[in-house]
Amino acid sequence: MAMLCRKTIGVLSAVALFSSLLLAGCQTEQHEAPAARPAPQVGVVTVQFQHILLTTELPGRTSAYRTAEIRPQVSGLVQKRLFTEGADVREGDVLYQIDPAPFQAALNNARAALGRSQANLPAIRARVARYQKLLADKAVSQQEYDDAVSALSQTEADIAYGKASVETARINLAYTRIKAPISGRIGRSNVTEGAIVTAYQPQALATIQQMDPIYVDVPQSTSELLRLQRRLARGLLDQSGSNQKSVSLVLEDGTQYSLEGTLQFRDITVDPSTGSVNLRVVFPNPEGFLLPNMFVRAIMKEGVDEKALLIPLQAVSRDPKGNPLALIVDSEEKVQQRMLEVDRAIGDQWLVASGLSPGDRVVVEGIQKVRPGASVRAVPFESGAQQGPATSKDGDRSAPSAN
Repeated sequence: MAMLCRKTIGVLSAVALFSSLLLAGCQTEQHEAPAARPAPQVGVVTVQFQHILLTTELPGRTSAYRTAEIRPQVSGLVQKRLFTEGADVREGDVLYQIDPAPFQAALNNARAALGRSQANLPAIRARVARYQKLLADKAVSQQEYDDAVSALSQTEADIAYGKASVETARINLAYTRIKAPISGRIGRSNVTEGAIVTAYQPQALATIQQMDPIYVDVPQSTSELLRLQRRLARGLLDQSGSNQKSVSLVLEDGTQYSLEGTLQFRDITVDPSTGSVNLRVVFPNPEGFLLPNMFVRAIMKEGVDEKALLIPLQAVSRDPKGNPLALIVDSEEKVQQRMLEVDRAIGDQWLVASGLSPGDRVVVEGIQKVRPGASVRAVPFESGAQQGPATSKDGDRSAPSAN
């Protein structure tokens, strides 16, 4: 009996020990169970309307304001070249001297012929007057009177011809001094002293270019022109500013030209080979820094967008078809996906044409950690140092403007 009691007590002790161990294991498992994961944190920016000046950067080339190719107007021997190649010349300066001797002789001959005709005129006029009186008394025949009148008319015609010949000879003599028709910088001379030149020859003796002011010719594609016209028609741009036609210039080495130009006109004909229209801008060039045919980039003002929506570049991603999209955080702190239409890149931001509204919170940081429909904890996104306006991929450059 005592033996049975000891066995029973041993079994009960084992059961109690096993129960204690089992209970301890359950408590350990309860303590080691993972806690619920907190909602991921994302950085967001709140979209608001902004006032920005939209600009377009287009390639172009400089061209001289005026160009004059110097050609002789009479034939002859070049005696002197009276300018320094590459120097500035003024309108009316003598550039070349052609041998004037033959033209001076022609002028003297024309003057002598004119003098001879003028010397005969008084006698012939007096003869006509006498014959007119004698004709009334029938002292001379009608034929004699008619011959005298004809001689007078011929002499007067000779005098007129002589005067024209003298003027022609005088003009030709003056043409032996080849003068600058415009002020500007003259290039190299294509002839030297002793060369024989002919009137209106195909080869220019030299070329003068006026470079202050100077033109910048900028081609604008018709697609860009149509896009601008649509934005204006929809009232998205304001072009009423007084400096709307002012244009900035970026040189070939990336530096900005110190003076602003003025848009002079937009051509009305499309170039069929390029599908573009030409814009002509006039820039002051007092120091002669800009030379003809330099490659430049002109920054054209499109207008002011009073209700622009800008979001950081990293907030926009693409779907498999390449369409832009963004993630926003709604009022329930859940992520929603929005399809966007973007206009252009402005510095480190996208200009959004449609898909967002003022007040939307766009996810900028932590996009890889969330999916549409997920709950998140939104915090304001803190960007790094702000960057200035930069050129976009399509050649546009825009800058925010103060309200």
